[in-house]
Amino acid sequence: MTCDLESRAGTVADPSRAGCAAPPGDRALALRFARLCARLAGLGALLHGLGIRAMLDDASQPLRDIVVLHSLLPRAIVALAAGAALSLAGMLLQRVLRNPLADASTLGVAAGAHLAIVAALAFAPDLGGLSREAVAFAGALAAAALVLGLTARQAFEPTSVVVAGMLVGLVCASASAALVLYGGQYLTSLFLWGGGSLAQQDWGPAESLGIRLALAWLLAALLLRPLALLALDDAGAGGLGLPVARIRTALLLLAVVLAGSVVAQVGVIGFVGLAAPNLARMLGLRTPRAFLVAAPVLGGLILLLTDGIVQAIDRGSRLALPTGAVTALLAGPFLLLLLPRLSGLRPIASGTTHAPRSLAKPWRSLTLFAGAVVVLVLAGLVLGRDRAGLVLAGPSDLALLLPWRLPRLAAVMAGGAMLAASGCVLQRMTANPLASPEVLGVSGAASFGLATCILAAPAAGLAAQVGSAALGAGIGLAALLAVARRAALQGSRMLLGGIALGALAGAGLTVIMTRGGLEAAMILAWITGASTQVDPALARLAVAGALASIAALALLARWLDVLPLGDSAAIALGLPLGRAKLVLLTIAALATGVSALTVGPVSFVGLMAPHLARSAGFVGARGHLAGSVAIGCGLMAGADLLSRLVFYPYQMPVGLFASLIGAPYLIGAVLRKAGPRC
Repeated sequence: MTCDLESRAGTVADPSRAGCAAPPGDRALALRFARLCARLAGLGALLHGLGIRAMLDDASQPLRDIVVLHSLLPRAIVALAAGAALSLAGMLLQRVLRNPLADASTLGVAAGAHLAIVAALAFAPDLGGLSREAVAFAGALAAAALVLGLTARQAFEPTSVVVAGMLVGLVCASASAALVLYGGQYLTSLFLWGGGSLAQQDWGPAESLGIRLALAWLLAALLLRPLALLALDDAGAGGLGLPVARIRTALLLLAVVLAGSVVAQVGVIGFVGLAAPNLARMLGLRTPRAFLVAAPVLGGLILLLTDGIVQAIDRGSRLALPTGAVTALLAGPFLLLLLPRLSGLRPIASGTTHAPRSLAKPWRSLTLFAGAVVVLVLAGLVLGRDRAGLVLAGPSDLALLLPWRLPRLAAVMAGGAMLAASGCVLQRMTANPLASPEVLGVSGAASFGLATCILAAPAAGLAAQVGSAALGAGIGLAALLAVARRAALQGSRMLLGGIALGALAGAGLTVIMTRGGLEAAMILAWITGASTQVDPALARLAVAGALASIAALALLARWLDVLPLGDSAAIALGLPLGRAKLVLLTIAALATGVSALTVGPVSFVGLMAPHLARSAGFVGARGHLAGSVAIGCGLMAGADLLSRLVFYPYQMPVGLFASLIGAPYLIGAVLRKAGPRC
């Protein structure tokens, strides 16, 4: 019955399945699953055994007993329980939403739980009398409700759900980083713990996770038939007597409770809940009963093996790496490799609305935009705030303030201009209205390159930092296009590949920051877009980079006019396609790398500015580029001003403030039935 239901459903919940005509035999599936589990368990046990032996060689017998019974064994059990809980949550989310990419990390649930804990500890260290699990559950539930509420009108269309979850996760992560930045060393350690640490000192977390996992598994086992019926669409499942709304709500709450419990106990463990169910699907498993057994087992063993790898690295390097960050490093490539197998994803923004009407006199509108930017610049230079309210700086005050405000304002505006220009290039080159350096993970890759430079050579000059950031952006973008190949130019796959690239970059940043010290503080300031470190030299470099990249793109406007027509049309019109794409991507990567020095990896200016310019009627390449740059400068000038005024006496990092403005806009763009076409 289950097989027949799933065959007729034809949903994206299992896009690789064409039917139940000739599945592997039950015995063959069981043998395949058993072999994989045995290999994972064997490798995990070997690595953990080597770790135990290394730690106990020079210890006395009483100390050995204490270490084994109260640290090493609880750590192994927590790894198994946390991996199983996340995989069960991922399996439930994928089944309920009919989405093979649903997971606590991709839907922003884990990031919401972590933000709730960080915020609670920052403002109420006693958690207001609540348990850490309750706080984490509240944050996870709020994030899940936001994502699902935003995508309800699209019937939880898979790509829209994942992209909305990515945006919520990015904003939560940025907000957590900002709170840590202001909270000092205490919250910095919490930030690193949030990377997913499995180190244990007693059996409390193991018992807590084990009890919750057992109860959740029993509840899911009682709902096997509803899980099978959910493979159908809502009308079909309702026609068979299933109360779809109530069952979906119950299963979503169960998944959120599991994910929140894991975050509360061990921090954020990314992508285990995504990898384990999909790995079970690749083995040939199909029914909810099989997934209910296979996904938790595989998830527990995957996390156990990953933790063994982490301990092996720690023994050789003494880095004390968070297991969650290493898990994301391993799972990011898995998601990239999974993309070609997803055949049921619908493209983003595929509708019938017409492109915006071209402006008859675009330069008149551009002049108005430039005037608005000038007003924002003047306001940013002369407006301030004290305890009494807004303050207008006089001539004597300006003499003191300009050396501080002018370089910072120039740098963030140049960063916004470069991101806007890069977003314009990517959107026109891919004909994808949601392509931008931030969404595609290119900004994150640039920040990872910058962090690597800071770690390897803290005293390196601006040239080395810019080169490292640009190299990271270029490698990230090239890897994204190479892995997805032709499918990378399709909106859905480009966005999902960006999630994987962003996860890899974020995990790499967390791993680097585990070293602590001044380098970690510098990196944390960069990734939140704090502009307080901007000096005149950096401002001059940012302005020069913006002028050079914009001028180069203006000279290549014909390429940008032709590329949206498609590869065949571009070749027919005599465009050197390969060289054109390489040159444009190189310019976009360099501009993104320089912008990462001033506004951080997440601001969404690279998406908003080209969108707004297109909506305003700038259709031609030169007009689109000029409008995007003007809007990008204005957005960052406004964000810089408001970041100083709204949170007085503190100054929120300008990149973070821009991301809080940009995320709602991007969510709205994703959820429209049709988006602007390039």
